[in-house]
Amino acid sequence: MSAIPFSSASTSIRHPIFTNNASSSSSSLRLRTSFLALPLKSHHNSNLRLQFPAQRTTRHTNNGVPVCMSMEAGIGVMATKLGMMSFFEPDGKVVPVTVVGFKEGNIVTQVKTEATDGYSAVQVGYRRVRDRKLTKPELGHLEKAGAIPMRHLQEFRLVNVDGFEPNQRLVFNELFKEGDLVDVSGITIGKGFQGGIKRHNFKRGPMTHGSKSHRALGSIGAGTTPGRVYKGKKMPGRMGGTKRKIRKLKIVKVDDELNVVMIKGAVPGKPGNLLRIAPAKIVGKNIPKN
Repeated sequence: MSAIPFSSASTSIRHPIFTNNASSSSSSLRLRTSFLALPLKSHHNSNLRLQFPAQRTTRHTNNGVPVCMSMEAGIGVMATKLGMMSFFEPDGKVVPVTVVGFKEGNIVTQVKTEATDGYSAVQVGYRRVRDRKLTKPELGHLEKAGAIPMRHLQEFRLVNVDGFEPNQRLVFNELFKEGDLVDVSGITIGKGFQGGIKRHNFKRGPMTHGSKSHRALGSIGAGTTPGRVYKGKKMPGRMGGTKRKIRKLKIVKVDDELNVVMIKGAVPGKPGNLLRIAPAKIVGKNIPKN
């Protein structure tokens, strides 16, 4: 493969992995707009290069605007899990729902833009607390926005932050309606240190006929080859207490009088847990198919 000429706009970057003190010119990493070219030495041709497609941070566009995969489909809110119950639909069908309530909060505390912070996002505060529960830097940050003291601060990365301003209150009824699909994330219930049967659904051994292996893990690898335990091997360990997102849950009912929302299915955590509710990312609806 012959060398591909580079334009004058291409730049060279020195990377520690490819650094060679003996020959620094042949071990430099060249970066172009669409390809990464790595020069290699060869007995036949000294100008051989390996071509790698460059990894892009943007995966698709929305009306001509690049959208990152980490961006939200729209602004969301924070809520508190209250518990689960059965909900009877008009046709008599029983649906298990999670009741979600709202404490004082969901106020915009900061609007980040490309010019000031390098990316666009809206920071939202939730759950009012007393002043002595926060540090002085936290109080100063909230006072700058004119907001009340709040415990939780989270960001929602958006393509466009026009229309948002500090100390703006977000109302759930104005953002979502019954029938919408949402992504709900939170911290799962911590189970502590658990064995392989409970943590990874392993099968146990025979309990009778002289078997001495009941709930033990068993073999975790071969002997001399490879002579080690592979990374990621399913073994006993800490279970639960991690962030989990449940996608495409349907909003069954929005009760304005009780200030609660009923979402079909289960959501992470126990009652009283903090939840993050955002519009569901659906390919073809708010995410292009290509």
